[in-house]
Amino acid sequence: MTAASVITSGTTNSGMSAVSIARAHLRRYVRTIVIIDAVVISLAAVGGYFARFAEEGGPIGTEVPYVLVMTGLVFFWLLSLKLLHCYDDRVLGYGAEEYRQVLQASFRLAGIIAISGYVIQNDISRLFLGFSFVMGTTGLLTARWVARRALHKARSRGAGWSHRVLVVGDVPHVMELVHQLDRESWTGYQVVGACIPHALATPEPQRLGEIPVVGSFRTIVEAATATSADTIAVTASAELTASRLRRLGWQLEGSGIDLVVAPALTDVAGPRIRTRPVAGLPLIHVEPPDLSGPAKIVKGLTDRFIAVIGMLLISPLLLTIALAIKVSSRGPVFFRQKRVGQDGEEFDVYKFRTMVVNADQLLAALAEQNETDGLMFKMRKDPRVTGVGRFLRRYSLDELPQLINVLGGSMSLVGPRPPLPSEVAQYDGDVARRLLVKPGITGLWQVSGRSDLSWEDGIRLDLYYVENWSLTTDLLIMWKTVGAVVRARGAY
Repeated sequence: MTAASVITSGTTNSGMSAVSIARAHLRRYVRTIVIIDAVVISLAAVGGYFARFAEEGGPIGTEVPYVLVMTGLVFFWLLSLKLLHCYDDRVLGYGAEEYRQVLQASFRLAGIIAISGYVIQNDISRLFLGFSFVMGTTGLLTARWVARRALHKARSRGAGWSHRVLVVGDVPHVMELVHQLDRESWTGYQVVGACIPHALATPEPQRLGEIPVVGSFRTIVEAATATSADTIAVTASAELTASRLRRLGWQLEGSGIDLVVAPALTDVAGPRIRTRPVAGLPLIHVEPPDLSGPAKIVKGLTDRFIAVIGMLLISPLLLTIALAIKVSSRGPVFFRQKRVGQDGEEFDVYKFRTMVVNADQLLAALAEQNETDGLMFKMRKDPRVTGVGRFLRRYSLDELPQLINVLGGSMSLVGPRPPLPSEVAQYDGDVARRLLVKPGITGLWQVSGRSDLSWEDGIRLDLYYVENWSLTTDLLIMWKTVGAVVRARGAY
């Protein structure tokens, strides 16, 4: 079988290739981000000026030309974002790295300006700069989030915003990579074909599920051309040796086709990976998970601080919910249940009661109606849930008393779902790694589909968090939690 035997849809009626369309979309997106950043920073500079000098009617006793200062601030801020690769199309729209780099670019510029101002003793108002950087950084992160949402929706619709990917490797690894890319279509990688070691020469195209096999390892470049692929993703295969992979890189020089390697190492985030050239080999060094140290101390202090502030702010809401539960059904306001926390220690988790008082006794009769796999019990129309409880569950309001657990140190704001002792008793060695960190009120599982996720996907997300958590990731998850709660997707 040859690549030429595969009929593709790589061009449009106007003759413009799908690759050209995707690249044009991407260039337009990058330009849009630059313009948005410039507008946000300009507004922040103007806002910083008025926040500092509004009551005084302008700067008094200084000859600093603030129009030039604000213009320079916009220019150097954009330059800082550019130098830290914040406009790299390999970063835009992917994970927390984009937000992290925006923060780094902003903080570094602020540090340089602060040091320079101290050295040369200029008269630029420190409050003006402070207001500008706070508003600008907040605005940049918010704008990136809004733009990313639009990009992800466009990619999920398949509207020509995705890279066309040819996957190369042995069948099991190809299928695994295809499944991962298909599951998260928002990442912008559309698989258009596969090359496997021994493609069969048959009249009908060979397929791996819905993916056509368009060639063997001898016809990778021809297959990429035939499918209009702009990216070749190489996954594991014993027959794809280092010399063959090196020659493939040579063949792609000047073709405009990107070569990416998907190692067998999965679910490890970028900050834990360091590539070190040793004897001509790009060795991947994987840092151990950050399970202790200063960052964990900061996380614990931040958890307690936010929990205190949160309970004070929502105390009227807590009282209203408590009253509604008490009036609507017989039983206590709070539901207390044994859960397993960090290092296997049991603790009492607090929630608002959403079920009838004898819910545990009724569980056995409903066991056959379980709508999820794995060790959890989930049922969309659980008859044990009260009317008020259904509303509380829909918007996760029943979880709010867990702020008490955060204050007590048994839980964190962000972390894996706190499991029942009966679930932990059935854990194998891998799943038990969830217990290396404190469970959380929210987490990757909650912001990625909640009860709509399978047990396997929920565990995968929890383990990914344990291995790769960071303070930036925690902030991002808390931000996403707001959207997940408002949409009420997967809550029942």
